[in-house]
Order: sequence, then C-alpha cells, then structure tokens
Amino acid sequence: MKNKTMKSFFEKLKSRKEAQKAKEQLPKTFGGEIISWVKTIVWAIIVVMFINGALLASFTVPTPSMVGTVLPGDFLFVNKFIYGPTTPQLIPFINVPLPFYKFPGPKDPEKGDVIVFIYPGEYNQLESDQFTYYLKRCVATAGDSLHIINKQVYVNRNLQKLPEYAQYDFTKPDYPAYYPPNKGYTRDNYGPIRIPAEGDTINLTNKNFREWDMFIQREGHKTTFNGKSILIDGIPTDTYIVERNYCFGMGDNRDNSSDSRYWGFIPYDNVVGTPMIIYWSWNKEISFAEVGNKIKSIRFNRFLKIIR
Repeated sequence: MKNKTMKSFFEKLKSRKEAQKAKEQLPKTFGGEIISWVKTIVWAIIVVMFINGALLASFTVPTPSMVGTVLPGDFLFVNKFIYGPTTPQLIPFINVPLPFYKFPGPKDPEKGDVIVFIYPGEYNQLESDQFTYYLKRCVATAGDSLHIINKQVYVNRNLQKLPEYAQYDFTKPDYPAYYPPNKGYTRDNYGPIRIPAEGDTINLTNKNFREWDMFIQREGHKTTFNGKSILIDGIPTDTYIVERNYCFGMGDNRDNSSDSRYWGFIPYDNVVGTPMIIYWSWNKEISFAEVGNKIKSIRFNRFLKIIR
C-alpha cells in the first residue's frame, strides 16, 4: 500500500512538471511578450542604477577646464566607491535626479585628487538649475588656508606644485572672481581664505553677512537680515557653526575654468568619485551627422590612459 502511494505521488509530480514544461513551450501572446520585455528592462535598469551608484560609473568630459589632464570628448570610468558609495542618484537614460544617501567611504577627498562631484550651483543660487556632474582637481581641503598670488597656489602658506599636465593661458586678462561676494578677489590673486570644516565658528557681521548668506542657506537654514540684526531660522545671532566639511576645486586649465573661485566650496557629500581611466575619446564638437569625420576624430592614443 505504501509503495502504491509513493508511486502515485511521483506520477503526479512528474505530470505537473510535464504540464509546466508544456506551458512554457507554448507560444507567448503579444501581451505576454511585452510584459516579459518590460520585466527584463526594469531589472536591467535596477542593476545599472546599483552599479552606477555604488561602484563604477561612466563620465563624459564636457568642457576644456581640465585640458592637459583630460579633453572634451574623453569618456572616463569613475571609481564611485572610494569616497563613499551612494544609493542611485539618477534614473538611467532619462537622467532624472533621485533623493539619495551617501555611505561613508574609505577616504575623504585629498589635495591633488581629481574629483567628480555634484555641481552646487552658481554663487548666488541655493542649488543648480539642473543636476550636473563637474570634474575638477581638489587643491585644498577642510581646514586649509588657500591663497593664490599671481597664479601661484599656496595652501597653508606652502607653494603647491602645478599638476603634471596643468597649464596657464597668459593671453587672458585676470578676471574678477565672484566667490565670496564683495571680497574683490580675482582669478589670479585670490584669498587668503579658509576652507570651511565641520565645527568651525563663523563670526557674522553686517559687513560680511552677504559673504556667508548663501553658504548658510545651502546647509539647510533660513537666513534673514533686516539691516540691523542677522537671523538664522528666526533666531538672532552673530555666529554660525559649520555643519559639513568642504574642499576647493580648480581646473587644471587654470585660466579657462569655472570652478570654486567663481561659485564656491564643494561639500564632501557632493564628491561622488574619482576618474580612473579613459576608455574612449573623440572630438565632441563634431556632429554625428558627419559620420566619417566623427570616426576620423577618434583619439586612439588616449585609450586606457590613467588619470592622475
């Protein structure tokens, strides 16, 4: 009796497997095909978002601000783990920004690092009009004193060696620097200025309030100045405690770079990675309509170049 029961069980199991197999072999309806494709695409997007947020991303150099080190039209692999992986920041392909969380990383940005970061916006903007990644060299970090004298960069009073491929353009005049407002700094003669560090105390006065107004707002506070009193979140005060660490970024193409001299400090939280290697390069100015010229512009000599 027991053997018959076991035999019946296995026959039913075999029958179910055969039925399932036959069902899988049936031709799918059009709707079924669409659903299958949608599932595949969704899973692919999830995988891309995870890798792009936590480990490795691709970045295209859009401007000549780092010419010498990288060129417009270079395609880079970016190490996103080194400064702390994040949850997905963008929906792939349509580039819609998402709220994200950044995890602690093996290290913070250091002087000399080439960094990819979320552009914080112009010096008078609370945030950028659109989510954009920038590429610059970190020249000073939280707590450092920065001073530029006749193009020469000094950090903590020590002259900094120009990066290997960095360059100046002596044909361009010394443009005014916009950040901080009202300081009268220029591109070539800037500072001295302290790079804010978490816990720093900033003494606020009627004269320097505009200099720090947007900085404090970017840290998440509401500021008010009625001509006599400074209020932060509705409370009168003459000091502010910095809540984050910051660094200062400059382009290696020093005289042709929109950088921290013009729009301000870079929060460590905004730094998402460092470029590692060039995997593709061509002239970005040539339209895809000019297929032949576009192909001819491929810069094979830049393939696999390591970024330093």
